[in-house]
Amino acid sequence: QVQLVESGGGLVQAGGCLSLSCAVSGGTFNNYGMGWFRQAPGKERELVAAITWSGISTYYADSVKGRFTISRDNAKNTVTLQMNSLKPEDTAVYYCAADSRKYATSWYRSDFDFWGQGTQVTVSS
Repeated sequence: QVQLVESGGGLVQAGGCLSLSCAVSGGTFNNYGMGWFRQAPGKERELVAAITWSGISTYYADSVKGRFTISRDNAKNTVTLQMNSLKPEDTAVYYCAADSRKYATSWYRSDFDFWGQGTQVTVSS
């Protein structure tokens, strides 16, 4: 059974930074595409960043491009989202998700098979 556990959320002032981590167990992490989603109250869950199994290709939402960085360590079965220059609009629950496709060609929510429980990120103004 594949399990994903997020950590690193918290409260930070605007302009600050946070690093979120996702630990994956019970599966072949090296074959998974990985993504970070977020969901703010009253809004749809949206893809923030994604990374292929190899770590070579990445995707970023326009709203976070240049501020967030996704990375993975296949030896440790972890994926990280480094968030810099945080804004109040970044406030949301952040979810780690895994795509069982080794060679992904899309990053829609339905493409991800496994999900973590989420971690709260709150950015104060």
